[in-house]
Amino acid sequence: MPAPPAAVSPVRITARLVFALCLAVVVVVGGFTALQIREERAGLERDLQRRAALLAEGLKEAVGPALGVGGRSTAPVERILKRFGRPNQLVAVYDQIANPIAVVPDDARPRVAALPEVIESLSTSSVRQGFRVLDGRAVFVYATPLDRSERTIGALAVVLDASSLAQAERTLWWHNALRVLVLALVLSGITVLLLRLSVTQPMARMAEWTKALKAGRPGPPPEIADAGLFGPLALEVSGLARRLHRAQEAAEQEAALRLRGETMWTEERLKQFVNLQVGGPFFVVSNREPVSHVYKDGKIVPQTPASGLVTAMEPILRACGGVWVAHGSGSADRESSDERGRLGVPADDPRYTLRRVWLTPEEEQGYYYSFANEGLWPLCHIVHTRPQFRPEDWEHYKNVNRKFALALLDEMEGVDTPLVLIQDYHFAMLPAYVKEARPDARVAIFWHIPWPNFEAFGICPWQPEILQGMLGADLIGFHTQYHCNNFLETVERAIECRVDWERFTVTRGQRVTQVKPFPISVATEPPDVPPTTRAQVLAGLGLSSIELLGVGVERVDYTKGLVERFRALERFFDRYPEYRERVTFVQVASPSRSLIKRYQDLQREVRDTVMEINTRLATKSWRPILYLDRHHDHSEIVPLYRHADFCMVTSLHDGMNLVAKEFVATREDERGVLILSRFTGAARELTDALVVNPYDLDELAESIRTAVGMPPEEQRIRMVRMRQTVRERNIYWWAGRLLRELSRIPEEALGKLP
Repeated sequence: MPAPPAAVSPVRITARLVFALCLAVVVVVGGFTALQIREERAGLERDLQRRAALLAEGLKEAVGPALGVGGRSTAPVERILKRFGRPNQLVAVYDQIANPIAVVPDDARPRVAALPEVIESLSTSSVRQGFRVLDGRAVFVYATPLDRSERTIGALAVVLDASSLAQAERTLWWHNALRVLVLALVLSGITVLLLRLSVTQPMARMAEWTKALKAGRPGPPPEIADAGLFGPLALEVSGLARRLHRAQEAAEQEAALRLRGETMWTEERLKQFVNLQVGGPFFVVSNREPVSHVYKDGKIVPQTPASGLVTAMEPILRACGGVWVAHGSGSADRESSDERGRLGVPADDPRYTLRRVWLTPEEEQGYYYSFANEGLWPLCHIVHTRPQFRPEDWEHYKNVNRKFALALLDEMEGVDTPLVLIQDYHFAMLPAYVKEARPDARVAIFWHIPWPNFEAFGICPWQPEILQGMLGADLIGFHTQYHCNNFLETVERAIECRVDWERFTVTRGQRVTQVKPFPISVATEPPDVPPTTRAQVLAGLGLSSIELLGVGVERVDYTKGLVERFRALERFFDRYPEYRERVTFVQVASPSRSLIKRYQDLQREVRDTVMEINTRLATKSWRPILYLDRHHDHSEIVPLYRHADFCMVTSLHDGMNLVAKEFVATREDERGVLILSRFTGAARELTDALVVNPYDLDELAESIRTAVGMPPEEQRIRMVRMRQTVRERNIYWWAGRLLRELSRIPEEALGKLP
């Protein structure tokens, strides 16, 4: 059996990298040094040539007439040469046959005899120049002919010392060698430091974590390595680590539940249920996407929308995988998707696929803002806002439902008996459109908002079409049995069908649709948000001196009872002035549907109410209400939940309201008080909350007084019971019940159309 290859130590890797960097520095700096030396030598040579030419041409004017004066005497020529003589230079005058007749200095005569440049100058009657070695020294020779009456009578040679060129070249090499050494040392030090911080230490942490797993010591996975440095391998290793950790936690949780004889639904249990009993991927359709991408400061950043639907559905897709079809509404959504509008979510560890559907501004206005939110939303919520129904909006609503149907059918192509979960009032027509094209699909639609009584829903001009579209589904879900009863009564009175009140089914022709309550919930795992202290949270809000903290988290919507809540707080401070400067209420209010006039008016009304109350009650160091009207991420909201003394949910009418359940799920300290409107679906489950009528300001004010004065032991008793309810009836329980009902529908009943 061959021996395993020897591991390469981090020291050897570092040495190789440092050697490669040093070699690269030597090659690069050496190349630039060679270029620099060549340019420097060329400059020095040009300088020598210029000096020699200037001297030779100057002497030529004086020596030419003196040559031959006084017979063959060379004294006049020697005097001229001596007058212009300089150190490190040699000047000689030659006769017609290249014999030196005058040389300065005198002792240089043997050295200048028969210089090739002089011979060439006499033979060609032109200037000749060049470098050569005389007596072991580099010199530059410049020879020019001496003419008289257009006849060459001799030559003049200037010889300059050129040894400075070699010296300059050696100096440059030496200086650049020092630069290379310093640069190599600096780069090596930086490289070693970066490798230690960015590679060696992360690898060591991952190795220690792996050893701990092998030794049976579970722990959280190491932080994700820098994707820019490690690339896809780092993401895959980090994702694998997280999955192993999740699987281990799920196994431990399941074992603990079995020991206690409990059968609580968990992420792993839902995953196994889908794999074993449902089979194949399933598809979710909603208007709101689980993550949008927007431009912020010139960069693309992900953003989680403020949506209870996203809070509920996202853990299910993470657990089971599948495809989520949604409206791509972010300003940078197209740039962050492929050509089909698809991307893996979450980005660092894809668990499911998001398919974005693109809408024109006209479609979004007519389908979403107008028909869905100016028509169906106020129609289903009894909050005394008149619904608006316009024929052109109805056409946009149907067209967008068809567009989503086409995207969904594209994703389901090649999938046998797909399972589809359609979400909310935006897609009342979608079940029928999907069933028409894919009768084999198991289709459910869950209506996240209330369903009003028959008389109220009869306001809608297209009531029969909406009901027939919804009844294209095999299963219709609501939060409460009361909403199911309202829907069945509406169907029974509005269209031709048979309603079975014992089985809660609607039969049209051979098509049977079940109508059942499925109270939605949230995931109960500890939020993936770093722990913070109460002091840190208060300091971040500028409330360090506050004794008691209240919190509310909502979209700005007229169904949420924000104005009533603030007026109740005002009445509380008027009745119990001893709580002034001790209690501050923080309202997180995400702007919503700001293109609709009713919402614009509401946002102004809410801000004006807060300003009026703060102006009347505030002191120099205290405000009763801190109003935060911007989008807040999950990481900002969870610390508020964890450290609030009370949470207010005062919806005037709501299907469920998951804020109440989120608050309870985060309170691992088993403290805090929930003030909950009795007009929410959550009030039917969280009976240990202080259940109130949000229209009764006196009752609301008294509930705040009860909350801030409730003893810790009573808080704990109430919170333990509520947490048990949320824990047992969590989002996985909701999804498991709904999927179980859908999977029980016989295949032979799927293809039957009315």
